Amino acid sequence: MANFFEDNDDIRFYVDKGIDWAPLVEITEYNWRSPDGFRNVDEAVDFYKGILQLVGEFSAEQIAPHALEIDRDGVLFKDGHVSFPPLLQGIFDQIKGLELHGLCVPRELGGSNVPLLVYFLNSEVMGRADVSVMAHHSFHGGIAMALLMYSVHEGTTEVNRAEWRIAKTRFEREIREIISGEAWGSMDITEPDAGSDMARLKARARQDENGVWRVTGQKIFITSGHAKYHVVIARTEDAKDPNDSFAGLAGLSLFLVPAFEDQADGTRTRFAEFVGIEEKMGHHGSATTTIAFEDTPAQLIGQRGEGFKLMLLLMNNARVGVGFESIGLCEAAYRAAKAYAEERVSMGKPIGRHELIADYLDEMRTDLQGLRALAIHCAWHEEMAQKLRLRARYFHDTDSVASRQDAKMADHYAAVSRQATPLLKYLASEKAVEMARRAMQIHGGSGYIRETGVEKLMRDALVMPIYEGTSQIQSLMAMKDTLMGVMKNPQEFVRRAAQARWLSVSATDPIERRVARIESTAYRATQHLMQKVATDKMKSVAKKPMSTWTSEFFKNWNPKRDFAYAMLHAENLTRILADAAISRVLWKQARKFPERRELADRYTERADLRVRHHYQLITNGSPRILQELAGQGDADAARA
Repeated sequence: MANFFEDNDDIRFYVDKGIDWAPLVEITEYNWRSPDGFRNVDEAVDFYKGILQLVGEFSAEQIAPHALEIDRDGVLFKDGHVSFPPLLQGIFDQIKGLELHGLCVPRELGGSNVPLLVYFLNSEVMGRADVSVMAHHSFHGGIAMALLMYSVHEGTTEVNRAEWRIAKTRFEREIREIISGEAWGSMDITEPDAGSDMARLKARARQDENGVWRVTGQKIFITSGHAKYHVVIARTEDAKDPNDSFAGLAGLSLFLVPAFEDQADGTRTRFAEFVGIEEKMGHHGSATTTIAFEDTPAQLIGQRGEGFKLMLLLMNNARVGVGFESIGLCEAAYRAAKAYAEERVSMGKPIGRHELIADYLDEMRTDLQGLRALAIHCAWHEEMAQKLRLRARYFHDTDSVASRQDAKMADHYAAVSRQATPLLKYLASEKAVEMARRAMQIHGGSGYIRETGVEKLMRDALVMPIYEGTSQIQSLMAMKDTLMGVMKNPQEFVRRAAQARWLSVSATDPIERRVARIESTAYRATQHLMQKVATDKMKSVAKKPMSTWTSEFFKNWNPKRDFAYAMLHAENLTRILADAAISRVLWKQARKFPERRELADRYTERADLRVRHHYQLITNGSPRILQELAGQGDADAARA
């Protein structure tokens, strides 16, 4: 019987020994104080492995064989109602029966209290079978956990410290309904004139005479947007003028908005209108909906003006999730290409033995394993950061030594996660497109035919670099965080750069030398961008009174205005940073597990050449685009 977990040696390496389970299981099990929890790490990990085996078999046997039919039939829209064809509905009925929607939700709220990392591994396994099915599945447990986190953030969750369990939480009814499979949620951000630029959002929320919040506006491109529960961002604060802080992100608030309520007599009371679904290139098993709110009753989440900040909490996990889903799609593309290349004979031998195709397959396999290493590294640190913060807040005395230690470790893990998340989202989604494209190429003419399934992978992959924050947004985040980090602590940057340079020539192990050389290239690329940015900043400062030069140069930095050269090369820098991050993780694995040395060698061999190429693009790129944009800016200023 096929099983997408059992047939994947790389995932099983992580589950068996690559993941540092002990601290994650301990904190997930409330320091072993939960009365109905596991009693040791081995017991818990055996349970997690059982879930992965279950999902692996379900994905391989019940989803993957029907992927082409799911793609062909899509979803249905009639009279303002979205529904699934029988096959797709049957798959979600089975997921409901397997109780997978509440995997990560605490036991006291009806869930299985499994680490989020296990859910993410499941995301890859299910995404390999059909990424659109995984996308819709994610809007059950994902939204349930988001509602719990929002309640914790706003202080409406109470904990029984004696029993180490949640006693009460604001959205418990909605959470239980969602994980039961009777409902799901969606994340409503995009509008007709506003996507990544959330400051342009126009949907409004106001309080009526009874104090009830009401939302009005239209949201588009909403994945699983035929949901009952919508997490909606809307403007609540009026700006006095364009320079008023409320004119931008600070004027946004977050709401939980039910779109309908099913009555006991079988009728449905609607509070919002499902306007239609999008005819998409791919992802046909997932509905992408337009929804209109008109004075729709809503519940404010958190405080007024916190909308953007709270949305980022949800987006962060969503971006890690897209990383794992993209890896699942990469795995499907690689396996399809490999199988075809081993079977298809051309010029007297299987095409997999032709040099070019062999190189394609080797690079796909190597990149896939590198991406998985980065994804698990990122997810582990993000989950530890979130759970340490909860333990510091709820289960230790305020300002106790234990509380401060947890908070300090949480900050460290969060910093690692913040650095890795945009790199993961960027590289995994871009590689999904690249690998799907290569799978098509290796299939030749057959890859262009629907029945092989690889053209579907290509169509499904193309949205990955777009949704949950485009690749360009991820690159700008990675660039900005890197350069701002240098500005905050230049001495530490210089120390690390010097250390990497020294190791690149002095380390006795050839893989360590190569990893250090990759890191050194990343530091040199960053340094070059900093020098260019500082030079441009100095030119602008020179136009101001000399008495203000010090404050203008060291304090008044505006990434949007001052980082033009760095923004031009943000994607080149992101690719270097991603290769450096993966190389560090794989080298760490190689030192602990000798069997991983071959992978570290194989990955860094390719990464070493890639980072040099991107470094050359950064240091030798033409200034023509920046000069043209500066000219256009001057012309706009003259017309104003």
